[in-house]
Amino acid sequence: MCSIAGVIDFANDLRDQGEVFAAMQRSMVSRGPDQHGTYVTENAALLHNRLCVIDVENGRQPMTVAVGPRSYTLVYNGELYNTDEIRAELTALGQTFVGWSDTEVVLKSFLQWGADCVDKFNGIFAFALWDAAERRLFMARDRMGVKPFFYALRGGAFLFASEIKGLLAHPAVEPVIDREGALEVVLTGPGRTPGFGVFKGVEELRPGWRGWFDENGLRTERYWMLKAREHTDDLDTTVETVRWLVTDAIERQLVSDVPIGTFLSGGLDSGIICSVANLHMKERGLPLHTFSVDYKDHLAYFHETKFQPTSDTLFIPGLVDWLGCESHLTVLNTLELADGLYEAVDARDLPGMSDVDSSLVQFCKHIKEHVTVALSGECADEIFGGYPWYRDEKIRMAEGFPWAQSIQYRAGFLLPEHAQGLDPREYVMEKYRMTISDTDTLDSDSPTDKRMREMMRLNTDWFMQTLLDRKDRMSMYSALEVRVPFCDHRIAEYLYSVPWEWKDLRHYEKGLLRQAMRDYLPHEVLWRKKSPYPKTHDPSYMAEVSRRLRAVLADRTSPLTQLVRRDALKALLDDDKAQPWYGQLMTTPQTIAYMLQVDYWMRKYKVRLA
Repeated sequence: MCSIAGVIDFANDLRDQGEVFAAMQRSMVSRGPDQHGTYVTENAALLHNRLCVIDVENGRQPMTVAVGPRSYTLVYNGELYNTDEIRAELTALGQTFVGWSDTEVVLKSFLQWGADCVDKFNGIFAFALWDAAERRLFMARDRMGVKPFFYALRGGAFLFASEIKGLLAHPAVEPVIDREGALEVVLTGPGRTPGFGVFKGVEELRPGWRGWFDENGLRTERYWMLKAREHTDDLDTTVETVRWLVTDAIERQLVSDVPIGTFLSGGLDSGIICSVANLHMKERGLPLHTFSVDYKDHLAYFHETKFQPTSDTLFIPGLVDWLGCESHLTVLNTLELADGLYEAVDARDLPGMSDVDSSLVQFCKHIKEHVTVALSGECADEIFGGYPWYRDEKIRMAEGFPWAQSIQYRAGFLLPEHAQGLDPREYVMEKYRMTISDTDTLDSDSPTDKRMREMMRLNTDWFMQTLLDRKDRMSMYSALEVRVPFCDHRIAEYLYSVPWEWKDLRHYEKGLLRQAMRDYLPHEVLWRKKSPYPKTHDPSYMAEVSRRLRAVLADRTSPLTQLVRRDALKALLDDDKAQPWYGQLMTTPQTIAYMLQVDYWMRKYKVRLA
């Protein structure tokens, strides 16, 4: 994986802006510490940092190819999982190749098919390609939104970067948030409105979109979305198709020229990936390295809830023994979690999922000591319907984002001047309704299946993007490439049209996935009730983040109180109630931690309110 950045400016000569481009490149060096490259002409600058995974020597970027008098230059962040098939097709069409990198395949695909090349790709990617003859930049992002692409228009120039910090390193992009940015942080955060970068004038190319920038300006368009169709397969065929799609996605993503491993939580999704990967590695005569995370004294403080009925800790050892893999366990303590809140903001460039982020940023550091690439189980719940809000009919049918049913509670934190003349609930509900109205359905859908398509669209456009942001930024902060096989767009396309009663097979969450992968896991893991990403229940964590927030409130220079009400923060610290902030993953301790992240973010990034 890599970081990409660049500037296209038709009004100014870019050749004397080397220091600016170096700053943009340095800001994201953790994403690509192995190789660094630049391409600068009068009107175009393309920047690249590379984390070497495949074809170290021949995959250098920016990559330029000349075709007669024309030249094309590419900067690319991602991984194609059907590289061999595309290369074979291109070779048959007369294209030639110097090496084996997927970067060269992306570039030659554009030469052959133009903008439609993205339709050929199975992978995770964000790239920009400069056509020097046409003086035009082409850009595209993968269908599911795994790899990021932020941009800003400033004075007629187009700036882009893998991360927001890359844009902020350019003097034309200032760390300013206007009213909409303030509302985003308090009313929808850590989620983000699709395409919105929170900072004023910063946007993100949306998943499944592509675009062009030239002297006529910027134009973007959607090239892919989830489309409804009649599901004609019977149940047995559906089960076998899911089995093939999942195993094929995992096996494709195990290709690497550097050490590779898997996340192992003790649950269904990571267990499936580990099991398929383990068989694949055994065929190659190699051990599978798995990585698990736990918290100091976790079992001593764990308490069963409706959403987290069992602890992952109890299932990891048995699964490791069953697989016969080489396991690595990271145990985090309270101070590591609290200190990691700030590193997580550095990684995400925004306040995030509090200790859910900080635990991952610390965990990834440990994983990077052993491997450069790891596979993880994100997105199975969104696609197969694993979350409680898919299965609780009352929550499912309620209007609004099911993981954010606390709009009025959130609004109580917002300073009045940021909400003047605004109905906070209506502000959020409008975003909800826009997503629902853009959901593809069939006239023949039953009310349940229609609603489940809407639920899948809500989850893939919103909740899943928050988790993918988290996984990409926290891992790449340590130059660890994490792949997410369940995000294979073929799986999403197929499951979008499978009837809900089959996804809910045997009335189990992700019942269809369990049935399809029944031979890959021991019974106690295969049919284990879903448990979300683990969080600490140690009361010392609540005490520590509360202590830190009290210190923030005691500091009259704190920028946090420019955004949120001081009395609401005091009530958060003093009231003994478990009010959800963002689904079951964020309640009171995590809300306190989120406020710490907001304060740190505003200080570190010198955020100004417009």
